[in-house]
Amino acid sequence: MIQDSEETNEKVKAKKSLGQHFLINKKALLTVAESLKITEEDTIIEVGPGHGELTDILIASPAKKIIVIEKDHELAELLKEKYIGLTDRLTVTEGDALKDLAPIIADLKTPYVLAGNIPYYITGYLFRIVGDMHNKPLRTVFTIQKEVALRICATAPDMNRLSACVQIWGTPHIAMKLKPTDFNPPPSIDSAIIAIETKADSLTGTPLANYYETVGILFQQPRKTILNNLSDGFNIPKEKALAILAEAQLLGTERPENLTIETTQKISTLTH
Repeated sequence: MIQDSEETNEKVKAKKSLGQHFLINKKALLTVAESLKITEEDTIIEVGPGHGELTDILIASPAKKIIVIEKDHELAELLKEKYIGLTDRLTVTEGDALKDLAPIIADLKTPYVLAGNIPYYITGYLFRIVGDMHNKPLRTVFTIQKEVALRICATAPDMNRLSACVQIWGTPHIAMKLKPTDFNPPPSIDSAIIAIETKADSLTGTPLANYYETVGILFQQPRKTILNNLSDGFNIPKEKALAILAEAQLLGTERPENLTIETTQKISTLTH
C-alpha cells in the first residue's frame, strides 16, 4: 500500500531540491506511462522520481518490478515511507543515476524500460550513459527541455552531434510538448516528453566508442566541410580523407548536418 499521511505529503510537497521541476500534469504523466508500453515481463527504472507523481501511475502498470533512483536523501527517505507496503515490487534506491544506473542495469535479469523527469543539466550525460550500455532499455521516455528534444529528433539536413549519438541506437519521437505550468515550480523554458524505441540490433551490441569519436570529429566544426573536419580531426592528409569519403559515396563538400546515420556509421567503419 501507499503511505499517504498528511505529514508525509506536506514534507514531500515542500521539497524542491537539486534544481528539479516536478511534473504535475496528469495527462503528461499518463503519456509517459503509456509511451513505455509496459508488459508484465518488464522492469521499470525511473530516474528522479521526486515526490512519486509518476511512480504512483507506474505502480498500476503490469510491470514485474519497479526501481526508482533518487539522488536527494530526504526525498528518498520520504519515498521509502510512502511506498512502505510495496517493497516486494518497488525498490527505492538513493543514488546518483549518472553513477548508479549502469551497475543497476548490469544486474537485471529481465527486459526493462527507462523513464524519468530529468534535470536539464544531466540530459546529455544520461543519454551518453544509455548509449554506452551493452544491455539497453527496450524504450526510454524522458521529460526534457523541448529544444533538446527537437535536436535529438532532427534528421538530415539538420543533423547535429546529439541526434547522431542517439539515433545510432534508437528511434526518437516527441510524445507530448509541455508548458511551464505543467511543472511545480514552473521552469523558465518549454519542455517535451521524448520517447525513444531502441533499435532491435542495438538492444545488445558492440561498443560505440569508435562511432562516437567519429561523430565528435565530424561535428567539431559544424560550419566546415566534412573533408576538412575529417582531415583535421584524424590528422590525415586530405587525399586520404577524400578517398574515405568517396568510398562512403560522399564528395567531401557536404556539411555535417547533411549526413545520415548510415553514412556517418560508414565513415566511422572506414576510419577505424
